[in-house]
Amino acid sequence: MKRVAILIEDLFDERELIYPYFRLLEEGYKVDLVGTDKDTVYVSKSGLKEKSTHSSKEVLARDYDAVIIPGGFSPDNMRRCPETVEFVREMYKANKLVAAICHGPWMMASACDLKGKKVTSFFSIKDDLINAGAEYLDEEVVIDGNLITSRTPKDLPSFLKAIIKKLNDV
Repeated sequence: MKRVAILIEDLFDERELIYPYFRLLEEGYKVDLVGTDKDTVYVSKSGLKEKSTHSSKEVLARDYDAVIIPGGFSPDNMRRCPETVEFVREMYKANKLVAAICHGPWMMASACDLKGKKVTSFFSIKDDLINAGAEYLDEEVVIDGNLITSRTPKDLPSFLKAIIKKLNDV
């Protein structure tokens, strides 16, 4: 059974967390919500509350097939936790799927080598990604090796199709 970590922190975009969570469960994957701390309630931009199932201090890249980084403003909080950054870095180094939507690529800029990689995101962090060495494309989904990125919640169907296809091809 494939195992996927979805990162969670305060100010997450609820659509970008909930839609992937349930869509991946439908596919039969084991899905964990990984926050800075375990069993912690995190609050979305609009007040939705979700509880983490694991802490980034306890998870290991070798136990997962993919990590998904939702947007909202949560990626700015995520990358303040060294263990969360290290988890994403180890997933990237192991050539496992690292997928991010909206502001999620902020975490990629902190944890992955984006030099020469094609990515997309919410337009406001375009400069951050370019400054990290990435080639920015304004497309609904961009796939470059083990990286999958999308721009906004309206891109979620294409984003999840790409993630599921990549996981099923592994």
